[in-house]
Amino acid sequence: MPYPIHYTINNATHTMRNKISKAVFPVAGLGTRFLPATKAQPKEMLCIVDKPLIQYAVEEAIAAGITEMIFVTGRNKRAIEDHFDKAYELEAELNARNKCDLLQLIREIKPDNVQCFYVRQAEALGLGHAVLCAERLVQNEAFAVILADDLLDAEVPVMKQMADLHAHYGCSIIGVEAIRAEQSRAYGVVDGTAFAERLLKLHDIVEKPAPEDAPSNMGVVGRYILTPAIFRHLQALRPGAGGEHQLTDAIGGLLRSEALLSYQFKGKRYDCGNKQGYLQATVQFARKHSEVSTEFQAFLDQLAQQEQPAQQAMPAPVLTAVGMQ
Repeated sequence: MPYPIHYTINNATHTMRNKISKAVFPVAGLGTRFLPATKAQPKEMLCIVDKPLIQYAVEEAIAAGITEMIFVTGRNKRAIEDHFDKAYELEAELNARNKCDLLQLIREIKPDNVQCFYVRQAEALGLGHAVLCAERLVQNEAFAVILADDLLDAEVPVMKQMADLHAHYGCSIIGVEAIRAEQSRAYGVVDGTAFAERLLKLHDIVEKPAPEDAPSNMGVVGRYILTPAIFRHLQALRPGAGGEHQLTDAIGGLLRSEALLSYQFKGKRYDCGNKQGYLQATVQFARKHSEVSTEFQAFLDQLAQQEQPAQQAMPAPVLTAVGMQ
């Protein structure tokens, strides 16, 4: 059993701290799938009901006990910094109008014990390069990587699930979900043997394989806990699938030198990197939202009732064979 894990950096052996305190959020992408909405705002600031995607991701990290948030940003991402900064004028206005609930709401966006750090990814060279940009801030600690595009809805926040496993096993852990064969070209796909409930001990990981080449039906989602040894493999990366520096390729190197697990998390994933997943998440989160759920569900029920009679009233198609009288 790989607990605790010992790893070597610069010829020195360290014993890993099993509590995760830092999370890296790669947020430098252009968000072209959501143009024109993302022309002047980050895709991570797109809202699900009344909360931006990046806030859901940060709240998930906070629930896992993480207190240092590292954002790898690009151009036109200032709105993310502003969102997690203190808004003196807004707070003063809300206080003057005695809107205490709203004042408390915006103050809770970033709790006092949470710190935010920002580093610029100057070139869009891929996820692996984005994580490498955070090396100096992460230093020699295990850390989380959270992709805000993947909105995970779970009774116990998924990063909390993974952090608890990391505290026990002490090794790198990758979040995975079961996928259909035809989806493999959109995922990193893992290969491993059963280790414990929902856990595989990994032997290999392949980025975007063809269905016939996929080693399993377990696809990687945007949740990782990685040891600092990953940076050595990130530094050695060459362009991979799509001409980018793939985090998957660095993980493949890491698992050849130390134990690495995949975890099939408990919860529902919404791929908010595309319009279909974003709309599904919006509907499902609205149905649970304390402020709008009742009226929104009534609207959905009314909509379904309106469409059902219309479908029933449609006449059956009449098929006529060509050339027959």
